[in-house]
Amino acid sequence: MGTIIWLVGLICSIWCVLDIFKKPIGLIGKLILAVIVLATSWVGLAVYYFWARHHVTSWFK
Repeated sequence: MGTIIWLVGLICSIWCVLDIFKKPIGLIGKLILAVIVLATSWVGLAVYYFWARHHVTSWFK
């Protein structure tokens, strides 16, 4: 059961990182966000998906 939860988290993390790299921001901002999402696991995924993805472009202008 733990492996399935880990696998779902990994797939969601990859999806978030791909979404981050599609945003029109600088490379450094993309790398910072990707590392934060990957390092914070499920909490980072939830924060990015529900709140941060709508505000990212204004943060890194």
